[in-house]
Order: sequence, then structure tokens, then C-alpha cells
Amino acid sequence: MKKGENKGRTRSFPVDPNVPRWVCQNCRNPLCIVGADSYADKFFNDPSRSGMQGSSIHGASSVLSTTKMDNSYVVLPKQRPLAQGNAPRPRGDAAAQPGKAMEESFVVVYKSESGIDGNGAHLLGTGADSGGHLPPHNSGFNSTITVLTRAFEIATTQTQVEQPMCLDCMRILSDKLDKEVEDVSRDIEAYEACLKCLEGEARDVLSEADFLKEKLKIEEEERRLEAVIEETERQNAEVNAELRELELKSSRFNELEERYWHEFNNFQFQLIPHQEERDAILAKIEVSQAHLELLKRTNVLNDAFPISHDGEFGTINNFRLGRLPKIPVEWDEINAAWGQACLLLHTMCQYFRPKFQYRIKIIPMGSYPRITDTNNSTYELFGPVNLFWSTRYDKAMTLFLACLKDFADFAKSKDQENNIPPEKCFKLPYKIENDKVENYSITQSFNKQENWTKSLKYTLCNLKWALYWFVGNTNFQPLSAMVSSHAEVPAVGPLYTKRGVDAKSESRN
Repeated sequence: MKKGENKGRTRSFPVDPNVPRWVCQNCRNPLCIVGADSYADKFFNDPSRSGMQGSSIHGASSVLSTTKMDNSYVVLPKQRPLAQGNAPRPRGDAAAQPGKAMEESFVVVYKSESGIDGNGAHLLGTGADSGGHLPPHNSGFNSTITVLTRAFEIATTQTQVEQPMCLDCMRILSDKLDKEVEDVSRDIEAYEACLKCLEGEARDVLSEADFLKEKLKIEEEERRLEAVIEETERQNAEVNAELRELELKSSRFNELEERYWHEFNNFQFQLIPHQEERDAILAKIEVSQAHLELLKRTNVLNDAFPISHDGEFGTINNFRLGRLPKIPVEWDEINAAWGQACLLLHTMCQYFRPKFQYRIKIIPMGSYPRITDTNNSTYELFGPVNLFWSTRYDKAMTLFLACLKDFADFAKSKDQENNIPPEKCFKLPYKIENDKVENYSITQSFNKQENWTKSLKYTLCNLKWALYWFVGNTNFQPLSAMVSSHAEVPAVGPLYTKRGVDAKSESRN
């Protein structure tokens, strides 16, 4: 096997397309095979191989008939003797078709001019006649191909490696086989060493009795192991039965769980509307509670009877109480203011009955209030009246002051009962003595209008102070049950004091 020379040359030769192509069975590169002609001649001319000749050629015919040689193979005529005057032709000077170049790996075979006998009638070729004889120019080439094919088949059978192979692949294969041979040699040496060791050891040959004992012992162990196996199989069967039972229970539990979740989902679906209704009710309750707290904080009496001042006049519900020379207030407005004041004081006194001794009774009748004394004598508290002689009107105003003073004394006693400190007990901002308020007479007869108006203003301020105490110590609230604790009562004292100081400052202005 040899690579082609003159690699860079580009020469073409006529190639028979029916000639088979030889390639390396490992790397699949094309091969150039030389030096097979002489062996082919010896092979076919040897009488001892005459019987094998036909069969070999016949066996290769199936390969040659279906295989075509490509441009890697060039068939050239054999060199003629130099005596005839023909110079030898170089290997690359063969007649070639234009445009066909010789490949790098190729086979050069020289045609033999000698024919083959009748035993070669089965050679395949495109130039064989009807009798099976090959033409003179193809017999040598066919014999060479046959010998190579047979040789490759034998090599493949003997080595169990596909032939042919190139030199590089053959070298790699040889190294691989050498390594395997070395491994096998090492294994053989190891086995031989072990065998020598075993042969060198002393052999203890058991007697028949010992053998029987060992046999019995092994049989007993075997029976024991068989019993263990039976017990294990029995336990395995029990475990399998228990496993099947548990699987059945698991399937039942899965069914129960699925049914539970279905029922849970249905319950949740039904619960959602109820939760929404509950949330709506809670929202309404929250709004109602906020409204209730607002109502609890609402002072009904303050809203119904707002007491204030308008310059020199004290006012209740925006009705002025009193008269001045420069500002003659109508009697209807004065009567309305007295009616509001009587209604407020009557409401507070009536709330604390029977604890409060309601000696002087006020009869609120709108703008025409009346007052009854302890002798059940009734006096009118409304005008118009004579400015110089109005004893009944003056008596009614004096009784109103007496009733307001009685209520103030009752409020002070209540604070003392609740253990309120003396400095924080209820006290009117303006002192009342008989028919005077802070040394200003409330009677109209033979009195200046300025003094009478200021006395009425102080009276309304005392009434407002009593109202504050009443609100802070009672639960007099519509739609509520607000009861102030004793701890809240001390806070009323400073409120009274502050209000009293403000009222005094206002009234004195």
C-alpha cells in the first residue's frame, strides 16, 4: 500500500467505470495497491490451485459485477520489451481524457497479454465473449482483482477486521492489539501467581464424618433460612393485605375529603351573602353609634334655652329682658323672655322632685307666666305694668329670685353629698339677697331702668350658671342615658367660675 507520488501534477488517464474501487475500511480513504501481478500469475498458473481458481474467480464475480472503479484507478498496458525499440513510458504519461486528473491515491495495474484457459470462463468483464473467454488485454487485470478480493476476504475472516486498510490505520490497529496482548499477558501472569499460591497452600481434606457434620449443619442452616423466608413471605403477605386495606381507607378518605371540600365551598358560597349583610348591619350600627355619641354630647337645654347678652341687656332665646330710656324694649319681648326663663327654671326644679322642696312653684304659660308662693298666692310675671306702682309684678320677680336661690342651695348640697371639695361646690356668680342681685334691686317700682335692666341681666347669668350645673350632673338628654360620674363633677366648678367671671365682666360692661 503506497500513496501516489507527484501530488501536484494534474494528468488524466482513461478509466474503466466498471473497475472496483479499493478504500480503507477504517478511514474510508482511497488506496493504491501495487505488486500484485506476479502473485496473480503464480496463483493462476499453479496446478495445485486450479480447482480453487474457478471458484475464487466465480466468487469475486458478484462483487466485480456490481462494483465500478472510479477515477482513482487507471488501467495501463503492460510495458513491452526494450529490445523492440520502444522506450518505457512514464507512469503519468498514459492516454487520458481531457479534464480528468489522476487522484492522489490510485492503483496501477498492467494488463497481461497472455490468456487464461477455460477454467477462467467465469471472469466478469465488459469485454468477455459469448463463450465466456476474456479478451487478451483484460485477463491479467481481472486475475489481479480476483486475487486481491480473495486475499482481503481471507484476511477479514482470519483477523475479524475489515480489509483492506491503509498503513496508518493498520499501525493504529497494531498498537491497539499489542496493548490488548499486554493486558491479557498481565492477567495470565496474575492467574498463574494465584494458582501457584493455591498449590502451595496446605490442603485440609475433611473426613467423611466431618463432611457429614458440615453437611448436616448446612442443611440445618438451609432449613432455618427457608423458615425465615417463609416467615418473611408471610409477613410480606400481611403487609400487602394491610397496604391494600390502607389504600382502600385512603380512597375513602379522599372521597370524604372531596365531599367535604364540596360542602365547604357550598357553605362559603352561602356564607358570603350573610357576611355581606352582617357587614352592612355593622356599618349601620357604627353610624348609629356615632350619631348616638353626637346626640349624647348635645346639650338639649343649652340648645333650647341659649342665654347670652346684647349690650346692656341679658337675652334668652334672643329675647331681651329689661328696658332702657334710650332703648324702650317692647313688653311682648320682655314677656317672652320671662316665659323662657320660667320654663327653664321650672324644668330643672321639676327634675329633682321630690328631693328638691319646690316651695315656690313656677307656672310657665308661654309669654304669660305666673308664680305661686307658699301661701298659694299667684302673681303674674308679665306686663305691661305701671312703672311707678307694680307691686304684683315686683312680687312675681322677687319670688323668681327666691326660687332660683333655693335651687342654687340644693345644687350646693348635692355637691357636698358627692364629696366635692368646698371650693369646687356649686355657687352662684352673683349673690342673691331678698329682692336684690349683687346689690341691684329687681323691683321696677321707684327704681331706675338701668338698675332694673342690670339686675335682670345678673339674674339670667345666675340662671345660666344653674343650667351648666344641671347639665353636668344629670342625664337629662333625649334618647340617651348619659350619667356623669362623680369624677366629672369637679370639672364643673372651674367651668362655673370661669363662666361667672365672664358673666360678671360682661354684665359690668
